[in-house]
Amino acid sequence: MAPRLDFSDWWAKDTRKGTPVVVKMENPNYSVVEIDGPDSAFRPVEKSRGKNAKQVTWVLLLKAHRAVGCLTWLGTVFWSLLGTIKKRLSFSHSLGSEKLGRDRWLFTSIKLFLALSVLILGFEIVAYFSGWHYFQNPNLHIPISTLEIQSLLHLVYVGWLSLRADYIAPPIKALSKFCIVLFLIQSVDRLVLCLGCFWIKYKKIKPRFDEEPFRNDDAEGSGFVYPMVLVQIPMCNEIEVYEQSISAVCQLDWPKDRILVQVLDDSNDESIQQLIKAEVAKWSQKGVNIIYRHRLVRTGYKAGNLKSAMSCDYVEAYEFVAIFDADFQPNPDFLKLTVPHFKDNPELGLVQARWSFVNKDENLLTRLQNINLCFHFEVEQQVNGVFLNFFGFNGTAGVWRIKALEESGGWLERTTVEDMDIAVRAHLHGWKFIYLNDVKVLCEVPESYEAYKKQQHRWHSGPMQLFRLCLGAILTSKIAIWKKANLILLFFLLRKLILPFYSFTLFCIILPLTMFVPEAELPVWVICYVPIFMSLLNILPAPKSFPFIVPYLLFENTMSVTKFNAMVSGLFQLGSSYEWIVTKKAGRSSESDLLSIAEKETPNRNQLLRGVSDSELLELSQLEEQKQAKKPVKKTNKIYHKELALAFLLLTAAVRSLLAAQGVHFYFLLFQGVTFLLVGLDLIGEQMS
Repeated sequence: MAPRLDFSDWWAKDTRKGTPVVVKMENPNYSVVEIDGPDSAFRPVEKSRGKNAKQVTWVLLLKAHRAVGCLTWLGTVFWSLLGTIKKRLSFSHSLGSEKLGRDRWLFTSIKLFLALSVLILGFEIVAYFSGWHYFQNPNLHIPISTLEIQSLLHLVYVGWLSLRADYIAPPIKALSKFCIVLFLIQSVDRLVLCLGCFWIKYKKIKPRFDEEPFRNDDAEGSGFVYPMVLVQIPMCNEIEVYEQSISAVCQLDWPKDRILVQVLDDSNDESIQQLIKAEVAKWSQKGVNIIYRHRLVRTGYKAGNLKSAMSCDYVEAYEFVAIFDADFQPNPDFLKLTVPHFKDNPELGLVQARWSFVNKDENLLTRLQNINLCFHFEVEQQVNGVFLNFFGFNGTAGVWRIKALEESGGWLERTTVEDMDIAVRAHLHGWKFIYLNDVKVLCEVPESYEAYKKQQHRWHSGPMQLFRLCLGAILTSKIAIWKKANLILLFFLLRKLILPFYSFTLFCIILPLTMFVPEAELPVWVICYVPIFMSLLNILPAPKSFPFIVPYLLFENTMSVTKFNAMVSGLFQLGSSYEWIVTKKAGRSSESDLLSIAEKETPNRNQLLRGVSDSELLELSQLEEQKQAKKPVKKTNKIYHKELALAFLLLTAAVRSLLAAQGVHFYFLLFQGVTFLLVGLDLIGEQMS
């Protein structure tokens, strides 16, 4: 019969009945249990009682098994990492490595710093095992005369401590305080931008236009008068994506007689040129007003291409120009959502749409890029567009008033950021900009670290080069003083110069340096609390990316070496500052679209080829065969010297922090060093042969 459970002990704890009974078992493998009441058998037994030798042995064996399993897992991971490193290094000649060129100065400086750090670390390890634990209290200055010198090495070590405290620590402290001030200023700027974005969301502020902006009762026929729009698609050897961009632009919902599509091909590969010509001819057969242009003299990169296209005589008949890069696919209603904003707004020069990324979930690298770009569009450009009517043109997915381009001097070939150049000059001439966060244009982000690094180098060297060129024009312009201050202090200095400077200097140079000079140690809130808070702000526009906040923080610090190098190259006009490399596309965004287009086009193929001559038909068939037979080029990963050198530097500093028992500093340096190692071995992003 089951025992009766009652709760009488709640109100009658002292009225228990029964005689205490002690039960002893002769078997020594069992524990002794004392029962002092009828309900004692059902009360929990203290964990400290009732354990014999066999139970303790089993517990210890279980813990040992878990420890061995953990060590085995760590060993497997470490061995796999070593195997990957060995494989990458052994095939470094065949895989290729980063070309340093004139940027070798930074790599040389990092190598010297690394060698010095390893030397000091060895010295500190010898001192640690010799019992000279003076660095555990770096603020305690002990005179050399009061110490008992044990050996010559001891004398050298004590002299190093004195030199470190008196001459090395003060300048490091001054530099770290300067970088911390810049860090806090930039953090306040980010916070203000986020507050502005919250205000826009709360008030539901966004640009609007009339429901029927092109209605004209005096017009004949439909009663609508649409402005003339020129659409330009600049491209260069982008065989992976040219089809979907041309297809998307040719399907824009706009009267056929009021739109002209210019395919501006700068490809130097004749086979690619023929493929693009065939694509243009195909859409021309369908009645689309589209032309193909190819420059014989390819100077000025994208700016030169656009400048050449705008010099055509027929451009005078058009009022607006929309620009799309080769991997962009606008929706059919793009022009009807952007062009109406120009009506009854003669001061408006640019309408910019937002980018949407089709491959943002392809790998870790694309996810981290999505976080950065979402903050750029959702926060930076939207806030600047609403409150300042100015932001940097993104180079694509925007509509310009041609009059604004002409009055601002047109496209110039003096920098690699022609989009930012024309935006700054248009702002100085009084033109206003509008940003549409709700209008999104499909595109893709780089999937390999090599392509992403080259893109970031151009995006950070060009603004510094432009700053040198237009500083005088900003100071002498007739715009308001606060607009000049915004351009110089916020747009250029804070967000283009200070950000990469303090990020690289503080977290990649000063932090590991303070491990060897503990008198200048950085506070925990600088390396932990504030960066995490800023990362949370950056990740707010992309809440689904919240699980990647730690990789995002570490990767942004890793990218600071590329951004810092690019910033210095642009500021001091080094060799790589005017280097334009087309960002490599994967063409993943075209798969679903091309399938749907192919289904629509298959029934009409015979009708399309009726008006084609025999020679053109033969050429088209040869191009299709060549495209199908063309094998993909075997791509290889690279090894990046600067990232690897910084990885070993940070890991060396992590070992030094371990000697001083600095918990937060050690973990930050360890994880940051591993991140640099993974990036230096090109283990992030698309993995290639």
